[in-house]
Amino acid sequence: MIPDKLKARMKKDRAMTSITVRVPVDVVESLKAIAPHKGMTGYQALLKAYVSEGLRRDESTHLFGPAARLAQALRKRGVSAKLIEEAAQEASA
Repeated sequence: MIPDKLKARMKKDRAMTSITVRVPVDVVESLKAIAPHKGMTGYQALLKAYVSEGLRRDESTHLFGPAARLAQALRKRGVSAKLIEEAAQEASA
């Protein structure tokens, strides 16, 4: 089952915002060199693709992965959020 948050991310007409990110010149040059090899016209599209890829990976691990599903199941059974957070921190240490 795909969570609603991920379903919403699949829409093409999502609201956009502009941001400013300081990136080292050599990184931008590398992005410009790699973009055509990945079938992209510019480095900004490649940068957005990298951000999206990393975000999807981290969300699947931290928000939708087995540990997150376990925490949700424990909350449904009355285990306090504080206790779940303490256990998660202990397990990751």
